[in-house]
Amino acid sequence: MKAIVYTEPNAVAVLERDMPALAPGEALLRIDASGICGSDLHAYHGHDPRRKPGLVLGHEFAGTVVASSDESRLAVGQRVTANPLVTCGHCDYCLQGRENLCANRGMVGMSRPGALSEYLAIPIRCAIPIPDALASVSAALAEPAATALHAVNLTMRALARPLPEARVLVIGGGAIGMLAAALVRSYGCGEVQVAETNALRRASVTRHLGCDAVDPLAGPLPESAFDVVIDAVGAGATRKLAIAAARPGGVVMHIGLQDWASEIDMRKLTLAELTLLGTYTYTMADLRATVAALERGSFGTLEWVETRALSDGPAAFADLAAGRVAAGKVVLIPETV
Repeated sequence: MKAIVYTEPNAVAVLERDMPALAPGEALLRIDASGICGSDLHAYHGHDPRRKPGLVLGHEFAGTVVASSDESRLAVGQRVTANPLVTCGHCDYCLQGRENLCANRGMVGMSRPGALSEYLAIPIRCAIPIPDALASVSAALAEPAATALHAVNLTMRALARPLPEARVLVIGGGAIGMLAAALVRSYGCGEVQVAETNALRRASVTRHLGCDAVDPLAGPLPESAFDVVIDAVGAGATRKLAIAAARPGGVVMHIGLQDWASEIDMRKLTLAELTLLGTYTYTMADLRATVAALERGSFGTLEWVETRALSDGPAAFADLAAGRVAAGKVVLIPETV
């Protein structure tokens, strides 16, 4: 089968790989659509020591079951997406339903071969059926959309007042930022601003989400003005911006991990009594809720998603790295589909 393989920093290639073996408790999927994540791009640049050269990248996908070790649980022909986190199922976090915090977790596209390929083996317990009305390209966004949904739900728990009353700033116009902005809009929040340095993506945000999109490099954003700030980038500069933009008593939700460490304004955090939250992926319950939300249209039309052939994967990575892509998400389609 063909797959997108990380070969060295700033290089991926379409290479032939063996078909995945069907292990007990697993199903074999024909990949119908798979997305390029920001973490894949991080690996592409050689910035993720967990992803080594030779790895098939990708963990956002939708596919069709072509073989199953247990058809009573997952039948051949079923369309599915899946949680790329492969957890142990028996630690305290898994038993609490917070399996995203499992210390024994593995991950598709990191500790096991990824989904930027023609076929993928996945544990049956990770799979979630896709409704007939939900297109595969949209279903492939379930993974980043669930990350946004999990983050927004955690944010709402910390707010003193309901989200529709909040003024929201989303930092980053990539997939997570656009999905988070679309979701808070669907929850009834009328004041949503997106900060994005890429002019192509700002135009996409304005056109497809109807949000005010601003360039944070063109001038300072208002300080202490937003009840909710969602940092979907996670760089040192965006963390500083997030803290500065949050109003007293507000909530800063940190999703992105572009930089692993940086300073933040602890004085502002303390004196303004801000709530700073971190979030990591989502739970299976979140992923199921996200599939239903995608079917309902809670994340909008998703017309801002760009599709390309799997064979165009190396060029897509290069274009994303160079900032030549307006779309917040590029989804690759294998030629076999």
